[in-house]
Amino acid sequence: MHGESSYGLWTLVILNSAIFIFFAFSFVKPKTKTDWRSLTAFSAFIVALFTEMYGFPLTIYFLSGWLAEKYPGVDFLVHENGHLLHTLFGFEGNAHFDPLHIASNLLIFLGFILLSSAWAVLHKAQQTRSLATSGWYARCRHPQYIAFILIMFGFLLQWPTIPTVVMFPILVWVYIRLARREEAMALAEFGDEYRAYQDRTPAWIPAWNVAKEPTHSH
Repeated sequence: MHGESSYGLWTLVILNSAIFIFFAFSFVKPKTKTDWRSLTAFSAFIVALFTEMYGFPLTIYFLSGWLAEKYPGVDFLVHENGHLLHTLFGFEGNAHFDPLHIASNLLIFLGFILLSSAWAVLHKAQQTRSLATSGWYARCRHPQYIAFILIMFGFLLQWPTIPTVVMFPILVWVYIRLARREEAMALAEFGDEYRAYQDRTPAWIPAWNVAKEPTHSH
């Protein structure tokens, strides 16, 4: 009975989903269709994650035969044992303190910090109809999407499920598509200025030696 009572906690599903989606919403403050699409994709991942974490453990039921055979002494319907990677990698002790969980928390935290700082620069640029090229945008062209990917990957390390493992590469592809669409719009609006920005700034892997922007004489 204890194991079964570990799930069906739909209040926690709603509460946790709302908290993380609200965090993302407050940082992103979506204004454009692209903003809303990126936030919606992230929100779908979060809802799928917490539904399995606290609501209905679809992945554990799906893998129950294999898990029972491989780990006969483990009751996977106990919530703590839902940290599948903790068991699969043979870690001992509390799952919340294993290397994967610590790495997960770091990635999620860094992702939200990056999301906050990147979108602050982006919205300031949108308000003045200028190009976002400072802060994280001086290091890479799509820090906001990198932030979403970091957060989702962090959650995968902590609580992998079949739906989220399937969704993750699809959502990465969605963000790449959104990034390309944004770049096409920026090229149409800013032309040579954006081409120069593309030339000096990598798309996805942040540069740590940031080249100074060329100065223009008037």
